[in-house]
Amino acid sequence: MRIDIITACPELLESPLNHSIIQRAKDKGLAEIYVHNLRDYTLDKHRKVDDYAFGFSAGMVLQIEPIDRCISALKAERDYDEIIFTAPDGEPFTQKAANSLSLKQNIIILCGHYKGVDQRVRDHFITKEYSIGDFVLTGGEMPAAMMTDAIVRLIPGALGDETSALSDSFQDGLLEAGVYTRPAEYKGWKVPEILLSGHQAKIEEWLYEQNLQHTQERRPDLLASTLSETPDLLKPQK
Repeated sequence: MRIDIITACPELLESPLNHSIIQRAKDKGLAEIYVHNLRDYTLDKHRKVDDYAFGFSAGMVLQIEPIDRCISALKAERDYDEIIFTAPDGEPFTQKAANSLSLKQNIIILCGHYKGVDQRVRDHFITKEYSIGDFVLTGGEMPAAMMTDAIVRLIPGALGDETSALSDSFQDGLLEAGVYTRPAEYKGWKVPEILLSGHQAKIEEWLYEQNLQHTQERRPDLLASTLSETPDLLKPQK
């Protein structure tokens, strides 16, 4: 898949998009990620891409003209499945959204900055708006990096063990409970015996029960939502 990220501050994305799983996915040819400097699309001699808001609103707003030129240039080369804007008032970005986007071929992520973008951009170009939480950041670069990471790691072949993503928190509507590794005992603290039994069916049943309990304790709201969509969740798993 291909992800094009539009930003007025491309340097903020250099490290997150060039290491670990994302870099391996790019090396394998599974994902193409391009960062576009919005300042390359302005006609202003000082490379300015923002201006004061009309009315009495404080703060600077990204202008529509350079955004239009950048998106139009990209769309002239290929079709895009989604054009996403990172916004604090967007719908919550979830694992379900990441799963859906990982199946797309081409997406654009537009990073807001300061007070955001001219509303006409959102009205006429954007197809999806996502928020990563109920708080405000200086810009949308970090949310864009986080969404890209969540999407790319789901592409088949991106992870060393493809089954790893299947047991991640939220993948089945539950949180993943604690995990253990060697040594089996440390300072008298032991790994649960069931995990050392070698009995796969019993281990899977125990892990499922732990995930249910963990979700009930940490995120009862998530469990309630999951149960409303999957009423059979509490039935014994076979």
